[in-house]
Amino acid sequence: MVKSEITRKYELMVMVNAKMTQEEKDVVFKQITEIVTKAEGSITNSQVWLDKHKMSFRIKKCNEITYYLVNFTSKSSAITEIKQLLKLNEKVLRFIVINLEK
Repeated sequence: MVKSEITRKYELMVMVNAKMTQEEKDVVFKQITEIVTKAEGSITNSQVWLDKHKMSFRIKKCNEITYYLVNFTSKSSAITEIKQLLKLNEKVLRFIVINLEK
């Protein structure tokens, strides 16, 4: 008997440097959505959550951050792959993946 994996709802929050040009931000945002779709995820909503937020501390020499929010559904086994690919992207300063069904 083959065990089928249940798809779950997730939320991905990504922080990038706000001082990048809009073209660079668009490329990073496209890369983020491609990472999710290549890992067999289905994006339900993606948007800029907060643009040019001044941080109280620096992250990788950046003090202004843009937040991207991506809601998607995926199998739980694909989350590890998504996290590994996001870690490899140098433009991504920080990220968090949250399971919305817990």
